[in-house]
Amino acid sequence: MCRWAAYIGSPIFLEDVICLPGHSLVRQSHGATRCHTPINADGFGMAWYGERSDPGLYRDIMPAWSDSNLKSLTATLKSHLFLAHVRASTGTATSRNNCHPFAVGRWSFMHNGQFGGYDQYRRHADALIPDDYYPYRKGATDSEALFLMALAEGLDHDPAGAMARATAQFEALARQRGTAPYVRLTAAFSDGERLYALRYASDEFAPTLYHRWSEARGGRAVVSEPLEQDEVDWLEVPAQSFCIFQGRDVTIQPFLPDAARAAA
Repeated sequence: MCRWAAYIGSPIFLEDVICLPGHSLVRQSHGATRCHTPINADGFGMAWYGERSDPGLYRDIMPAWSDSNLKSLTATLKSHLFLAHVRASTGTATSRNNCHPFAVGRWSFMHNGQFGGYDQYRRHADALIPDDYYPYRKGATDSEALFLMALAEGLDHDPAGAMARATAQFEALARQRGTAPYVRLTAAFSDGERLYALRYASDEFAPTLYHRWSEARGGRAVVSEPLEQDEVDWLEVPAQSFCIFQGRDVTIQPFLPDAARAAA
């Protein structure tokens, strides 16, 4: 599974999360400790927000630890809100279009996890993306399909509900045509003002998700794994949860795709 990190707060250099901590995202790319795949070398990407509403986007297929451009960019770019991701493919090709984060307009999105047996129903998943959003389908991942489905379900005005409805559709496909585990999922996404994250699984093995406020930085990191092994104040997000982060404020509420499916 992939690893990712996001940040919201006072502007900082991207390297303060991505490269410099003892267990930074770059270190996790070749030494993750809280997932089944310690090596995440199938590409890297980051999305960051600046003075414009749409995010900047950098993605490449090189492992994060060997990308000299990444080191230079993170040392000079400063942002109040950014997402970064190291990829471990669950079946689709290693290509720039399959690297996270994905971006459409002001929205950026990244995902860690799997939808069981995705290769068996990929065409059916694509069919759930409405025509208005299908031109944004550049790669072949379940992650990008989920993002576009959520946009179509109303991500602009109902982020939690849209993601629940999109996840419910995907889970229904996995149960009909795929294999267990049907869904194991964490995701982070943003509109440039708030940072959203969720943790969900159809079984008891939801991927890990943590967050921590830093007084020194004046901001909050939201991560797959804590960035420092000796920091004890990381808070684990419970499974089946949807989170909203804005400033110091944290809202955590139930994430219930089953309810969205029943209401559909």
